[in-house]
Amino acid sequence: MINIFEVNETNQMIEQENLDVRTITLGVSLLDCIDSDLEKMRERVYEKIVDKAKNLVSVGREIEMEYGIPIVNKRISVTPIALIGGNACKSPEDFVSLAKVLDEAVKAVQVNFIGGYSALVSKGMTPAEEYLIRSIPQALAETDRVCSSVNVGSTKTGINMDAVKLMGEVILDTAQKTKDRDSCGCTKLVVFCNAPDDNPFMAGAFHGVTEADSIINVGVSGPGVVKRALENAHGVDFETLCETIKRTAFKVTRVGQLVAQEASRRLGVPFGILDLSLAPTPAVGDSVADILREIGLEHPGAPGTTAALALLNDQVKKGGVMASSAVGGLSGAFIPVSEDQGMIDAVDAGALTLEKLEAMTCVCSVGLDMVAIPGDTPASAISGMIADEAAIGMINQKTTAVRVIPVIGKGVGETVEFGGLLGHGPIMPVNGFSCEEFVERGGRIPAPIHSFKN
Repeated sequence: MINIFEVNETNQMIEQENLDVRTITLGVSLLDCIDSDLEKMRERVYEKIVDKAKNLVSVGREIEMEYGIPIVNKRISVTPIALIGGNACKSPEDFVSLAKVLDEAVKAVQVNFIGGYSALVSKGMTPAEEYLIRSIPQALAETDRVCSSVNVGSTKTGINMDAVKLMGEVILDTAQKTKDRDSCGCTKLVVFCNAPDDNPFMAGAFHGVTEADSIINVGVSGPGVVKRALENAHGVDFETLCETIKRTAFKVTRVGQLVAQEASRRLGVPFGILDLSLAPTPAVGDSVADILREIGLEHPGAPGTTAALALLNDQVKKGGVMASSAVGGLSGAFIPVSEDQGMIDAVDAGALTLEKLEAMTCVCSVGLDMVAIPGDTPASAISGMIADEAAIGMINQKTTAVRVIPVIGKGVGETVEFGGLLGHGPIMPVNGFSCEEFVERGGRIPAPIHSFKN
Protein backbone atom coordinates (compact mmCIF):
# COMPACT_ATOMS: atom_id res chain seq x y z
CA MET A 1 0.00 0.00 0.00
CA ILE A 2 1.12 3.57 -0.70
CA ASN A 3 0.81 5.82 2.38
CA ILE A 4 0.27 9.59 2.54
CA PHE A 5 3.97 10.23 3.26
CA GLU A 6 4.97 8.57 -0.01
CA VAL A 7 2.32 10.55 -1.92
CA ASN A 8 3.65 13.83 -0.51
CA GLU A 9 7.21 12.76 -1.20
CA THR A 10 6.40 12.04 -4.86
CA ASN A 11 4.62 15.40 -5.20
CA GLN A 12 7.73 17.13 -3.88
CA MET A 13 9.90 15.27 -6.39
CA ILE A 14 7.70 16.49 -9.24
CA GLU A 15 7.19 20.07 -8.08
CA GLN A 16 10.64 20.91 -6.69
CA GLU A 17 13.16 18.38 -8.02
CA ASN A 18 12.36 18.09 -11.77
CA LEU A 19 11.12 14.49 -11.61
CA ASP A 20 9.50 13.56 -14.89
CA VAL A 21 8.74 10.68 -17.19
CA ARG A 22 11.02 11.66 -20.03
CA THR A 23 9.26 9.64 -22.69
CA ILE A 24 6.53 7.18 -23.55
CA THR A 25 7.80 5.44 -26.67
CA LEU A 26 5.48 3.31 -28.77
CA GLY A 27 7.40 0.63 -30.65
CA VAL A 28 5.81 -0.38 -33.96
CA SER A 29 6.87 -3.26 -36.19
CA LEU A 30 6.83 -2.41 -39.89
CA LEU A 31 7.74 -5.91 -41.09
CA ASP A 32 4.25 -6.41 -42.51
CA CYS A 33 4.66 -3.21 -44.57
CA ILE A 34 7.45 -4.64 -46.74
CA ASP A 35 6.67 -4.52 -50.45
CA SER A 36 8.65 -4.48 -53.67
CA ASP A 37 6.61 -1.47 -54.80
CA LEU A 38 7.97 1.66 -53.10
CA GLU A 39 4.73 3.65 -53.29
CA LYS A 40 2.67 0.80 -51.82
CA MET A 41 5.19 0.39 -49.03
CA ARG A 42 5.16 4.12 -48.27
CA GLU A 43 1.36 4.01 -47.98
CA ARG A 44 1.45 0.96 -45.70
CA VAL A 45 4.09 2.52 -43.44
CA TYR A 46 2.13 5.76 -43.09
CA GLU A 47 -1.16 3.99 -42.40
CA LYS A 48 0.25 1.62 -39.81
CA ILE A 49 2.09 4.30 -37.84
CA VAL A 50 -0.95 6.59 -37.81
CA ASP A 51 -3.27 3.73 -36.83
CA LYS A 52 -1.10 2.44 -33.99
CA ALA A 53 -0.14 5.88 -32.62
CA LYS A 54 -3.38 7.82 -33.07
CA ASN A 55 -4.13 7.82 -29.33
CA LEU A 56 -0.58 8.03 -27.99
CA VAL A 57 -0.51 11.78 -27.32
CA SER A 58 -4.05 11.97 -25.89
CA VAL A 59 -3.41 9.02 -23.54
CA GLY A 60 -0.16 10.62 -22.39
CA ARG A 61 -1.98 13.84 -21.59
CA GLU A 62 -4.73 11.95 -19.75
CA ILE A 63 -2.17 10.27 -17.50
CA GLU A 64 -0.41 13.59 -16.88
CA MET A 65 -3.66 15.24 -15.82
CA GLU A 66 -4.89 12.33 -13.73
CA TYR A 67 -1.69 11.62 -11.81
CA GLY A 68 0.08 14.99 -12.00
CA ILE A 69 3.20 13.37 -13.46
CA PRO A 70 4.89 15.32 -16.29
CA ILE A 71 5.41 13.24 -19.43
CA VAL A 72 7.84 15.32 -21.47
CA ASN A 73 7.86 13.45 -24.79
CA LYS A 74 5.65 11.04 -26.70
CA ARG A 75 7.73 9.16 -29.28
CA ILE A 76 7.60 6.29 -31.76
CA SER A 77 10.25 3.74 -32.67
CA VAL A 78 10.00 1.51 -35.73
CA THR A 79 11.75 -1.52 -37.20
CA PRO A 80 15.13 -0.49 -38.68
CA ILE A 81 14.22 1.08 -42.00
CA ALA A 82 17.17 -0.53 -43.80
CA LEU A 83 15.36 -3.86 -43.30
CA ILE A 84 11.95 -2.52 -44.31
CA GLY A 85 13.12 -0.72 -47.43
CA GLY A 86 15.60 -3.28 -48.68
CA ASN A 87 13.25 -4.77 -51.29
CA ALA A 88 11.93 -1.51 -52.73
CA CYS A 89 14.63 1.12 -52.20
CA LYS A 90 17.26 0.97 -54.93
CA SER A 91 19.04 4.24 -54.18
CA PRO A 92 19.68 6.65 -51.28
CA GLU A 93 16.98 8.91 -52.72
CA ASP A 94 14.41 6.11 -52.37
CA PHE A 95 15.23 5.87 -48.67
CA VAL A 96 14.93 9.66 -48.29
CA SER A 97 11.38 9.41 -49.65
CA LEU A 98 10.66 6.84 -46.93
CA ALA A 99 12.12 9.16 -44.26
CA LYS A 100 9.72 11.86 -45.40
CA VAL A 101 6.79 9.47 -44.94
CA LEU A 102 7.93 8.79 -41.37
CA ASP A 103 8.08 12.53 -40.76
CA GLU A 104 4.59 13.06 -42.18
CA ALA A 105 3.17 10.24 -40.06
CA VAL A 106 4.53 11.50 -36.74
CA LYS A 107 3.35 15.02 -37.52
CA ALA A 108 -0.12 13.64 -38.23
CA VAL A 109 -0.29 12.06 -34.76
CA GLN A 110 1.54 15.02 -33.11
CA VAL A 111 4.38 12.92 -31.73
CA ASN A 112 7.72 14.57 -30.86
CA PHE A 113 10.14 12.20 -32.63
CA ILE A 114 10.33 8.93 -34.50
CA GLY A 115 13.37 6.68 -34.23
CA GLY A 116 14.34 3.77 -36.43
CA TYR A 117 15.80 5.35 -39.55
CA SER A 118 18.50 2.86 -38.79
CA ALA A 119 20.87 0.19 -40.06
CA LEU A 120 22.47 -2.66 -38.09
CA VAL A 121 25.82 -3.31 -39.76
CA SER A 122 28.12 -4.62 -37.02
CA LYS A 123 29.46 -7.41 -39.27
CA GLY A 124 28.81 -6.18 -42.80
CA MET A 125 26.57 -4.06 -45.01
CA THR A 126 24.00 -5.10 -47.57
CA PRO A 127 23.50 -2.74 -50.54
CA ALA A 128 20.25 -1.52 -48.96
CA GLU A 129 21.97 -0.75 -45.66
CA GLU A 130 24.68 1.20 -47.43
CA TYR A 131 22.03 3.13 -49.39
CA LEU A 132 20.28 4.05 -46.16
CA ILE A 133 23.50 5.15 -44.46
CA ARG A 134 24.46 7.31 -47.44
CA SER A 135 20.94 8.82 -47.42
CA ILE A 136 21.14 9.97 -43.79
CA PRO A 137 22.51 13.51 -44.40
CA GLN A 138 19.76 14.37 -46.88
CA ALA A 139 17.06 12.59 -44.86
CA LEU A 140 17.88 14.50 -41.66
CA ALA A 141 18.22 17.79 -43.53
CA GLU A 142 14.80 17.43 -45.17
CA THR A 143 12.80 16.13 -42.18
CA ASP A 144 12.07 17.59 -38.75
CA ARG A 145 11.28 14.69 -36.40
CA VAL A 146 13.13 11.69 -37.84
CA CYS A 147 16.02 10.29 -35.79
CA SER A 148 18.69 7.98 -37.16
CA SER A 149 21.04 5.41 -35.67
CA VAL A 150 23.61 2.98 -37.02
CA ASN A 151 25.04 0.04 -35.06
CA VAL A 152 28.62 -0.57 -36.22
CA GLY A 153 29.85 -3.12 -33.69
CA SER A 154 29.03 -5.66 -31.00
CA THR A 155 30.78 -7.87 -28.49
CA LYS A 156 29.86 -10.97 -30.50
CA THR A 157 30.73 -9.75 -34.01
CA GLY A 158 33.50 -7.17 -33.60
CA ILE A 159 33.63 -3.73 -35.22
CA ASN A 160 32.82 -3.07 -38.87
CA MET A 161 35.54 -0.55 -39.70
CA ASP A 162 34.15 0.05 -43.20
CA ALA A 163 30.96 1.28 -41.54
CA VAL A 164 32.97 3.29 -38.99
CA LYS A 165 34.84 5.07 -41.80
CA LEU A 166 31.60 5.74 -43.66
CA MET A 167 29.86 7.11 -40.58
CA GLY A 168 32.62 9.66 -40.01
CA GLU A 169 31.94 10.97 -43.52
CA VAL A 170 28.15 10.82 -43.03
CA ILE A 171 28.29 12.83 -39.79
CA LEU A 172 30.38 15.53 -41.44
CA ASP A 173 28.06 15.59 -44.48
CA THR A 174 25.02 15.86 -42.18
CA ALA A 175 26.67 18.81 -40.46
CA GLN A 176 27.28 20.49 -43.82
CA LYS A 177 23.71 19.96 -45.02
CA THR A 178 22.30 21.57 -41.85
CA LYS A 179 25.00 24.23 -41.33
CA ASP A 180 22.41 27.01 -41.58
CA ARG A 181 20.95 25.62 -38.32
CA ASP A 182 24.24 25.10 -36.43
CA SER A 183 24.58 21.61 -37.91
CA CYS A 184 21.59 20.44 -35.86
CA GLY A 185 21.02 17.41 -38.09
CA CYS A 186 23.80 15.68 -36.14
CA THR A 187 21.78 15.98 -32.93
CA LYS A 188 19.40 13.40 -34.43
CA LEU A 189 22.13 10.91 -35.43
CA VAL A 190 23.91 8.42 -33.17
CA VAL A 191 26.40 5.62 -33.86
CA PHE A 192 26.23 2.57 -31.57
CA CYS A 193 28.08 -0.50 -30.46
CA ASN A 194 25.83 -3.13 -28.82
CA ALA A 195 22.64 -1.13 -29.52
CA PRO A 196 19.68 -2.44 -27.46
CA ASP A 197 16.44 -3.41 -29.23
CA ASP A 198 14.19 -1.69 -26.67
CA ASN A 199 15.76 1.72 -26.01
CA PRO A 200 13.01 4.39 -25.63
CA PHE A 201 15.43 7.35 -25.81
CA MET A 202 16.25 9.32 -28.96
CA ALA A 203 18.16 9.50 -31.15
CA GLY A 204 18.93 5.80 -30.76
CA ALA A 205 15.49 4.22 -30.42
CA PHE A 206 14.42 1.52 -32.86
CA HIS A 207 11.97 -1.38 -32.62
CA GLY A 208 13.98 -4.60 -32.59
CA VAL A 209 12.99 -7.50 -34.81
CA THR A 210 12.54 -9.74 -31.76
CA GLU A 211 9.83 -7.45 -30.35
CA ALA A 212 6.04 -7.83 -30.60
CA ASP A 213 3.97 -6.05 -33.26
CA SER A 214 3.70 -3.04 -30.96
CA ILE A 215 4.99 -2.32 -27.48
CA ILE A 216 5.14 0.48 -24.90
CA ASN A 217 8.56 1.39 -23.50
CA VAL A 218 8.94 4.16 -20.92
CA GLY A 219 12.01 6.21 -20.01
CA VAL A 220 12.02 7.83 -16.56
CA SER A 221 14.47 10.43 -15.30
CA GLY A 222 15.23 12.08 -11.97
CA PRO A 223 18.73 13.54 -11.52
CA GLY A 224 17.29 16.40 -9.48
CA VAL A 225 15.69 13.95 -7.06
CA VAL A 226 18.97 12.07 -6.54
CA LYS A 227 20.86 15.36 -6.05
CA ARG A 228 18.40 16.52 -3.38
CA ALA A 229 18.69 13.19 -1.56
CA LEU A 230 22.48 13.46 -1.53
CA GLU A 231 22.37 17.01 -0.14
CA ASN A 232 21.30 15.37 3.11
CA ALA A 233 24.11 12.80 2.98
CA HIS A 234 27.23 14.96 3.38
CA GLY A 235 30.07 13.25 5.18
CA VAL A 236 28.54 9.78 5.21
CA ASP A 237 30.58 6.74 4.19
CA PHE A 238 30.25 5.08 0.78
CA GLU A 239 27.94 2.31 1.99
CA THR A 240 25.44 4.87 3.30
CA LEU A 241 25.86 6.98 0.15
CA CYS A 242 25.10 3.99 -2.05
CA GLU A 243 22.06 3.06 0.01
CA THR A 244 20.72 6.63 -0.37
CA ILE A 245 21.06 6.54 -4.16
CA LYS A 246 19.56 3.07 -4.36
CA ARG A 247 16.49 3.99 -2.29
CA THR A 248 15.94 7.14 -4.32
CA ALA A 249 16.23 5.30 -7.63
CA PHE A 250 13.60 2.85 -6.39
CA LYS A 251 11.13 5.68 -5.71
CA VAL A 252 11.78 7.32 -9.09
CA THR A 253 11.34 4.03 -10.92
CA ARG A 254 8.01 3.30 -9.20
CA VAL A 255 6.61 6.46 -10.79
CA GLY A 256 7.72 5.23 -14.21
CA GLN A 257 6.24 1.79 -13.60
CA LEU A 258 2.87 3.35 -12.79
CA VAL A 259 2.88 5.42 -16.00
CA ALA A 260 4.02 2.44 -18.08
CA GLN A 261 1.23 0.21 -16.78
CA GLU A 262 -1.42 2.89 -17.30
CA ALA A 263 -0.24 3.69 -20.82
CA SER A 264 -0.17 0.00 -21.68
CA ARG A 265 -3.71 -0.55 -20.37
CA ARG A 266 -5.25 2.51 -22.02
CA LEU A 267 -3.60 1.97 -25.40
CA GLY A 268 -4.19 -1.78 -25.41
CA VAL A 269 -0.51 -2.33 -26.15
CA PRO A 270 1.78 -4.68 -24.15
CA PHE A 271 4.22 -3.10 -21.68
CA GLY A 272 7.80 -3.70 -22.81
CA ILE A 273 10.45 -2.21 -20.56
CA LEU A 274 11.16 0.66 -18.23
CA ASP A 275 14.43 2.50 -18.84
CA LEU A 276 15.48 3.89 -15.46
CA SER A 277 18.10 6.32 -16.70
CA LEU A 278 19.16 9.59 -15.09
CA ALA A 279 18.77 11.79 -18.18
CA PRO A 280 19.62 15.45 -17.51
CA THR A 281 18.13 18.58 -19.06
CA PRO A 282 19.46 22.14 -19.33
CA ALA A 283 17.18 23.11 -16.41
CA VAL A 284 18.97 24.22 -13.24
CA GLY A 285 18.99 21.39 -10.69
CA ASP A 286 18.39 18.65 -13.26
CA SER A 287 22.00 17.63 -13.76
CA VAL A 288 24.05 14.44 -13.46
CA ALA A 289 27.13 16.66 -13.08
CA ASP A 290 25.59 18.20 -9.95
CA ILE A 291 25.15 14.71 -8.49
CA LEU A 292 28.86 14.07 -9.02
CA ARG A 293 29.58 17.31 -7.18
CA GLU A 294 27.39 16.20 -4.29
CA ILE A 295 29.39 12.96 -4.15
CA GLY A 296 32.49 15.08 -3.55
CA LEU A 297 34.02 16.36 -6.79
CA GLU A 298 34.77 20.03 -7.38
CA HIS A 299 33.89 19.50 -11.06
CA PRO A 300 33.23 16.46 -13.25
CA GLY A 301 36.60 15.69 -14.77
CA ALA A 302 38.47 15.91 -11.48
CA PRO A 303 40.39 12.81 -10.30
CA GLY A 304 37.82 10.33 -9.00
CA THR A 305 35.17 11.23 -11.58
CA THR A 306 35.08 7.82 -13.25
CA ALA A 307 34.80 6.05 -9.88
CA ALA A 308 31.98 8.37 -8.76
CA LEU A 309 30.09 7.84 -12.02
CA ALA A 310 30.53 4.06 -11.80
CA LEU A 311 29.11 4.12 -8.28
CA LEU A 312 26.15 6.23 -9.37
CA ASN A 313 25.37 4.10 -12.41
CA ASP A 314 25.45 0.86 -10.44
CA GLN A 315 23.28 2.08 -7.57
CA VAL A 316 20.68 3.52 -9.93
CA LYS A 317 20.38 0.09 -11.56
CA LYS A 318 20.29 -1.77 -8.24
CA GLY A 319 17.53 0.46 -6.88
CA GLY A 320 15.52 0.61 -10.07
CA VAL A 321 15.56 -3.09 -10.90
CA MET A 322 13.56 -3.86 -7.74
CA ALA A 323 10.89 -1.31 -8.63
CA SER A 324 9.83 -2.58 -12.05
CA SER A 325 8.78 -5.88 -13.50
CA ALA A 326 10.87 -5.29 -16.63
CA VAL A 327 13.95 -3.06 -16.77
CA GLY A 328 15.78 -2.58 -20.08
CA GLY A 329 16.91 -0.01 -22.60
CA LEU A 330 20.05 1.82 -21.53
CA SER A 331 19.35 2.31 -17.79
CA GLY A 332 21.91 4.21 -15.74
CA ALA A 333 23.33 7.74 -15.94
CA PHE A 334 23.62 9.78 -19.13
CA ILE A 335 26.41 12.33 -19.61
CA PRO A 336 25.37 14.46 -22.61
CA VAL A 337 27.39 17.67 -22.55
CA SER A 338 25.02 20.19 -24.13
CA GLU A 339 21.98 18.87 -22.22
CA ASP A 340 23.56 19.18 -18.76
CA GLN A 341 24.41 22.66 -17.44
CA GLY A 342 26.80 21.17 -14.90
CA MET A 343 28.75 19.41 -17.67
CA ILE A 344 28.88 22.67 -19.63
CA ASP A 345 30.23 24.47 -16.56
CA ALA A 346 32.89 21.76 -16.14
CA VAL A 347 34.02 22.18 -19.77
CA ASP A 348 34.12 25.98 -19.37
CA ALA A 349 36.21 25.60 -16.20
CA GLY A 350 38.75 23.42 -18.03
CA ALA A 351 37.99 20.40 -15.84
CA LEU A 352 36.35 18.22 -18.47
CA THR A 353 37.96 17.19 -21.77
CA LEU A 354 37.01 14.75 -24.52
CA GLU A 355 39.62 12.32 -23.23
CA LYS A 356 38.12 12.34 -19.72
CA LEU A 357 34.63 12.00 -21.17
CA GLU A 358 35.83 8.92 -23.05
CA ALA A 359 37.09 7.41 -19.79
CA MET A 360 33.73 8.13 -18.16
CA THR A 361 31.90 6.31 -20.96
CA CYS A 362 33.46 3.06 -19.76
CA VAL A 363 31.08 3.10 -16.80
CA CYS A 364 28.03 5.19 -17.82
CA SER A 365 24.93 4.35 -19.84
CA VAL A 366 26.03 5.41 -23.31
CA GLY A 367 29.06 7.29 -24.62
CA LEU A 368 30.18 10.59 -26.13
CA ASP A 369 26.79 12.25 -26.26
CA MET A 370 25.78 15.69 -27.56
CA VAL A 371 29.36 16.89 -27.84
CA ALA A 372 29.90 19.90 -30.11
CA ILE A 373 33.27 19.87 -31.91
CA PRO A 374 34.91 22.22 -34.43
CA GLY A 375 33.35 22.21 -37.90
CA ASP A 376 36.73 21.66 -39.54
CA THR A 377 37.30 18.33 -37.74
CA PRO A 378 38.31 15.73 -40.39
CA ALA A 379 35.95 12.82 -41.07
CA SER A 380 38.79 10.43 -40.18
CA ALA A 381 39.03 11.95 -36.68
CA ILE A 382 35.28 11.45 -36.16
CA SER A 383 35.65 7.85 -37.35
CA GLY A 384 38.51 7.40 -34.88
CA MET A 385 36.27 8.62 -32.04
CA ILE A 386 33.58 6.17 -33.14
CA ALA A 387 36.11 3.32 -33.25
CA ASP A 388 37.36 4.16 -29.74
CA GLU A 389 33.87 4.13 -28.28
CA ALA A 390 32.92 0.96 -30.15
CA ALA A 391 36.02 -0.74 -28.75
CA ILE A 392 35.04 0.25 -25.21
CA GLY A 393 31.57 -1.20 -25.74
CA MET A 394 32.81 -4.35 -27.46
CA ILE A 395 35.41 -5.23 -24.82
CA ASN A 396 33.25 -4.30 -21.81
CA GLN A 397 30.07 -5.93 -23.16
CA LYS A 398 28.09 -2.71 -22.79
CA THR A 399 26.32 -0.22 -25.02
CA THR A 400 28.42 2.72 -26.16
CA ALA A 401 27.59 5.45 -28.63
CA VAL A 402 28.83 8.59 -30.33
CA ARG A 403 26.64 11.62 -30.98
CA VAL A 404 29.02 14.43 -31.89
CA ILE A 405 28.11 17.63 -33.73
CA PRO A 406 30.79 19.18 -35.95
CA VAL A 407 29.43 22.73 -36.02
CA ILE A 408 30.31 24.11 -39.43
CA GLY A 409 31.82 27.59 -39.22
CA LYS A 410 32.55 27.46 -35.49
CA GLY A 411 35.65 26.54 -33.52
CA VAL A 412 36.99 26.00 -30.00
CA GLY A 413 35.95 28.76 -27.62
CA GLU A 414 32.63 29.42 -29.34
CA THR A 415 29.24 28.13 -28.22
CA VAL A 416 26.29 26.64 -30.04
CA GLU A 417 22.58 26.86 -29.16
CA PHE A 418 20.30 23.93 -30.05
CA GLY A 419 17.32 24.88 -27.87
CA GLY A 420 14.84 22.85 -25.86
CA LEU A 421 16.02 19.58 -24.31
CA LEU A 422 19.08 19.64 -26.59
CA GLY A 423 20.40 22.69 -24.77
CA HIS A 424 23.55 24.57 -25.65
CA GLY A 425 27.23 23.95 -25.29
CA PRO A 426 30.83 24.94 -25.87
CA ILE A 427 32.79 23.70 -28.88
CA MET A 428 35.25 21.17 -27.43
CA PRO A 429 38.75 20.65 -28.88
CA VAL A 430 39.58 17.40 -30.67
CA ASN A 431 43.07 15.85 -30.62
CA GLY A 432 44.76 17.19 -33.75
CA PHE A 433 46.96 14.20 -34.51
CA SER A 434 45.86 12.11 -37.50
CA CYS A 435 44.35 8.61 -37.46
CA GLU A 436 43.59 8.58 -41.17
CA GLU A 437 45.90 5.68 -42.01
CA PHE A 438 44.28 3.60 -39.25
CA VAL A 439 40.74 4.37 -40.47
CA GLU A 440 41.62 3.70 -44.13
CA ARG A 441 42.61 0.07 -43.46
CA GLY A 442 39.00 -1.08 -43.76
CA GLY A 443 37.69 -4.54 -42.93
CA ARG A 444 36.62 -5.66 -39.48
CA ILE A 445 38.17 -5.67 -36.03
CA PRO A 446 37.42 -9.21 -34.75
CA ALA A 447 35.30 -9.87 -31.70
CA PRO A 448 37.24 -10.27 -28.44
CA ILE A 449 37.97 -13.64 -26.91
CA HIS A 450 35.64 -14.63 -24.07
CA SER A 451 37.32 -17.74 -22.68
CA PHE A 452 40.28 -16.23 -20.82
CA LYS A 453 38.80 -13.43 -18.71
CA ASN A 454 40.97 -12.40 -15.78
